Amino acid sequence: MSEIKVNQLGHKAPKLKKELKSRHITMISLGGTIGTGLFLASGGAIAQAGPGGALLAYALIGIMVYFLMTSLGEMAAYMPSSGSFSTYATKFVDPALGFALGWNYWYNWAITIAAEIAAVSLIMKYWFPDSSSALWTVLFIAVVLTFNLLSVKSYGESEYWFAMIKVATVIVFIIISLLMIFGILGGQAPVGFTNFFISDGPFHGGFLATFGIFLAAGFSFQGTELLGITAGETDDPGKNIPKAVKSVFWRIILFYILAIGAIGMLIPFTDERLLSEDIAVSPFTLVFDRLGIAFAASLMNAIILTAMLSAGNSGLYASSRMLWQLAVDGHAPKFFSKLSRRGIPIYALMATLAVGCLAFLASFFGDGVVYIWLLNASGMSGFIAWLGIAFSHYRFRRAFDAQGLDPKLLPYKAKLYPFGPLFAFTVCMIVVIGQNYTAFTGEKIDWYGILVSYIGIPLFLALWLGYKIKHKTKMLPLKDCDLKVED
Repeated sequence: MSEIKVNQLGHKAPKLKKELKSRHITMISLGGTIGTGLFLASGGAIAQAGPGGALLAYALIGIMVYFLMTSLGEMAAYMPSSGSFSTYATKFVDPALGFALGWNYWYNWAITIAAEIAAVSLIMKYWFPDSSSALWTVLFIAVVLTFNLLSVKSYGESEYWFAMIKVATVIVFIIISLLMIFGILGGQAPVGFTNFFISDGPFHGGFLATFGIFLAAGFSFQGTELLGITAGETDDPGKNIPKAVKSVFWRIILFYILAIGAIGMLIPFTDERLLSEDIAVSPFTLVFDRLGIAFAASLMNAIILTAMLSAGNSGLYASSRMLWQLAVDGHAPKFFSKLSRRGIPIYALMATLAVGCLAFLASFFGDGVVYIWLLNASGMSGFIAWLGIAFSHYRFRRAFDAQGLDPKLLPYKAKLYPFGPLFAFTVCMIVVIGQNYTAFTGEKIDWYGILVSYIGIPLFLALWLGYKIKHKTKMLPLKDCDLKVED
């Protein structure tokens, strides 16, 4: 390994502090996936496709994400970088692709911060209906900024405990649900699979309904790629990244499959309350309510608030690190590469938060039209990042072979290569193309719906092609791909 190690950035490049441990990155990746997609959207998925359709959709997406993360884990363990897939695309595919992926991902998380700022105010008004939204907005910003400013370790610790709350909730929910299913709790007879087969279950609505949930499930799993961003600040990434990859994704699939299966057994998919986005009728709330927990809605509200804080916290971390790496690579203004004494990219952090706040302020003008468009533009970003991961990994391994390097040099090897990245790329492409297939299937083509759903694609292509034309870049020959790693 030593014969191919060089300092890629040079001795003058700023360095982040490697203070994240294995338990931090495992929980960061796990916590990034368990959020409103599970706590709220899972009910709608079951109502639309039936329990069988929802289980199938989430299982397939979970398998795809597992292969994606083994691909990312292999590259991150070998070449840890806070630029993650942006850096890998630059080194293994084309600098133009790396540039576009980096800015696309930064924008996605900056806008996500704005969305979380808006959501937290709504959550708090559940308890304090007459309170000022500005108060909760300032408090939310202060909390996530403090965690990110102190040190990367303080960010890791805060995310660890945020994620622990969500994981504990899901575990308690699954245990209570199983006891209720078998009639041990709840004072009712065992329900078994009765609710699975009512009406036209378990696959309500047929293939198209399941396909629709297939797309929604993809959004629920977004955030898992944070694993790659943390690699640049992880202690002993060659050991800790593989450990996180191996442990976290089977847990994610386990949590989602068991939780959705439990909801499908306890609540008939014909129950209209499953379609509501109100926290008071979240599927988790309905199950806790059925057990007789009087404060079920408040409990879930508090847990969803934790999920919002976690998303804002992670969003600020991920986007600031991506902007920092873009600056280090010469793809963003150089002052964004400045680090504080604690190793925090202070200017990248503050600029990202400022963009998030400006996007949030846009929600107050023109009935929020600007804000809605900003959100729609960012909606495709996660899937584009996933496509970049799969393609970069495929090229990485081919370059490894072309340059005569022994795969034994890899600290961690992705499962079932080349099937894994090719399968993930294909499934992800289907998700991207089928994002709003109903816009094409009506009596008239819904051009506005198409524009709203797919606007992220032309924006990404503009970044990619703009850089490509300006700098006249081409896809790198496999023998020229940069496989050297830092000391």
